[in-house]
Amino acid sequence: MLAAGGATGLSLALGGCASVPPSMPGAAAPLCLPRVKVSPNRVIRTVAGLRPYRRTGFVVREQRLGATRVIHNYGHGGGGITLSWGSSRLAVDLGLPGHSGPVAVIGAGALGLTTAKLLQEAGLAVRIYAESLPPHTTSNVAGGQINPTSVFSRSAVDDGFMRQFEAAMDYSFRRFQISVGEDTGVRWHTTYDAFRERPLSDLERRIMPDARVLGEGEHPFPVPMVREWRTMYVETGRWLAHLLRDIRIAGGTIERRGFGSPAEIAALPETLVFNCTGLGARDLFGDTGMVPIRGQLAILLPQPEIRHAYTGPAGYMFPRPDGILLGGTYERGAWDPTPQPDDIAVIIAAHAEFNREMTCTA
Repeated sequence: MLAAGGATGLSLALGGCASVPPSMPGAAAPLCLPRVKVSPNRVIRTVAGLRPYRRTGFVVREQRLGATRVIHNYGHGGGGITLSWGSSRLAVDLGLPGHSGPVAVIGAGALGLTTAKLLQEAGLAVRIYAESLPPHTTSNVAGGQINPTSVFSRSAVDDGFMRQFEAAMDYSFRRFQISVGEDTGVRWHTTYDAFRERPLSDLERRIMPDARVLGEGEHPFPVPMVREWRTMYVETGRWLAHLLRDIRIAGGTIERRGFGSPAEIAALPETLVFNCTGLGARDLFGDTGMVPIRGQLAILLPQPEIRHAYTGPAGYMFPRPDGILLGGTYERGAWDPTPQPDDIAVIIAAHAEFNREMTCTA
């Protein structure tokens, strides 16, 4: 997830090992958490990324280019990290039956690397073609919360897509669980999400273990109620570097190049190609239904004591060892992947006020 907000499949949030005092007879003990130290002089970098958003959801389908089979795997909006393993599983399962010999993957972001890894696990030789490699991919600037945010418009998808979406989410959720570790940069955290009370869907119940609602006086945030739940967060730079290293160790090869037309893909020596080009698929394959949605982040100096995350009126806050991430914006049709100083200032001011208004801080 790059930033919260907008038309989406789901919208949730992050946190880390918050300590909840034992309840006292007659009343729930308040939850106390440390404040994030938000100020302009604590900003260590700013970033912006373009979500490849499609109202009708991400694409996993086959296309023939002469003798070459192309398996598309792109268009995940703000859920590229979250859905990466699951969507790539769907793509690999679609492409492999009846195929033998080496395969190609185009793109080296989250979808390209997870696709390549799954193909290697199936015993195939893989070559990755990419213009940019980590740390210079859109996936590297993603927030990394395992939550499928800004993926599709519910009114624009059918039951078939929803089954595909839930299958991808279920597999990703399991795969990230067995990837947790300091070497991968995948960690569990407790998350607090300001929301209007509503029942959880079946999928949300599966991916929001131990969720509960906290009302006024039970939490420190300046909103009436929050949902407390746990999910995983990905330190994207470390995770992508780990994937790329594993792929190379397993014999994967990489060629730096771009593609200007489908004909150039059809000319590759590999006859099975996985297209994981994200927003690039708009021009390469004429998918004009995909639009960029820019998300901007301000990253603060790390605060090791911050082990919770939140999503609320100010945006979202995710703590990572490489910095405290503050988001975010949701700018449909913005093509410039450059942080805008005025927008960054608004993000910082909103989070500073949100944290000042917290009560019962540790």
